[in-house]
Amino acid sequence: MLKLFGAVLIVLAGTLAGFQRARQYADRPRQIRGLIAALQRLETEILYGFTPLPEALRRIGVQSTGALQHFFATAAEEMSPPNDRSAQDAIHTAMEIHWKNTAMMASEKEVVRQLSCTLGTSDRSNQTTHITMAIQQLNQEELAAREDQGKYEKMSKSLGLLLGVLIVILIF
Repeated sequence: MLKLFGAVLIVLAGTLAGFQRARQYADRPRQIRGLIAALQRLETEILYGFTPLPEALRRIGVQSTGALQHFFATAAEEMSPPNDRSAQDAIHTAMEIHWKNTAMMASEKEVVRQLSCTLGTSDRSNQTTHITMAIQQLNQEELAAREDQGKYEKMSKSLGLLLGVLIVILIF
């Protein structure tokens, strides 16, 4: 009876690990889409709203959800007094703190890092041009993430279950 209970727990743990990995594949395109929407709002705030960058980031943080909400709020907080950091430093700090809580990969992080180098250092038209380029790059990353989701989401679920069963077979 105890062996059966242990075997069920092992299979359940493997299955849950597979479902967790599959969820990451499903969350990545959704989070990239959220980042794209946030950057589009940032572009609007800069170009049409003439909003200072810390306030624009704060507004975007309020409108965003999940890890992106905390990311933009932290970046805005780092740019505001008493910290008064540059946009690049503030966004890098926010990435160090919050990026690990997302399902996004290094390629999306690099796009945001490159964008942070131009925010707040040039005129509005130049900043919006860089934001537009970042959005285009993120659209490409979203397509790749959707392809990965289609390829690997179901496989991860099955593989988790099968690895749990394999471990049970090897143990018993």
